[in-house]
Amino acid sequence: MGIPRITNFAWAFWIAVLIMYIIKNFKNSSYGRACLAIRENEIAAETMGIDTTKYKVMAFTIGAAFAGTAGVLFSHYYYIAHPASFTFMRSFDILTMVVLGGLGSMTGAVTGAVLLTGISAALADYPEWRMVIYSIALIVLMLNRPQGIFGSKELSLQMFRLGGGAHDGTAESK
Repeated sequence: MGIPRITNFAWAFWIAVLIMYIIKNFKNSSYGRACLAIRENEIAAETMGIDTTKYKVMAFTIGAAFAGTAGVLFSHYYYIAHPASFTFMRSFDILTMVVLGGLGSMTGAVTGAVLLTGISAALADYPEWRMVIYSIALIVLMLNRPQGIFGSKELSLQMFRLGGGAHDGTAESK
């Protein structure tokens, strides 16, 4: 208790942007591709010569560092670091955000977080209905789109080009 309030929205936003930049670069590096190969098929990755233990420990360490960063930001925003602040419901909220957005997409995770934070804020007067609506939203999503809103796709500026798609410089004959 008694932690000074250092965190504000600007700190949290820019640290989140930095972390997403680091994750994007890690994901596109040889280390990240090895981790993706392990995620898709651990036996095949091991057969191709990838040291799965090394990359699993690396992914765990990086994830723990980012979780620690989130804990620091949280503690400096709410003045307290106590185990009671991190309940099962908090874990469920975070898991729901990731599943809703798409397990293989950073853009999806951010979109899921924004959507569920908005829903949670809208239902602040009705806390007993929040989990019911979360559950219904997850059931509907899993029935209609099991991979999440984005799946493994990432949102990019190329999607918004007027030409209607990414151009790689090659001419297409019509």
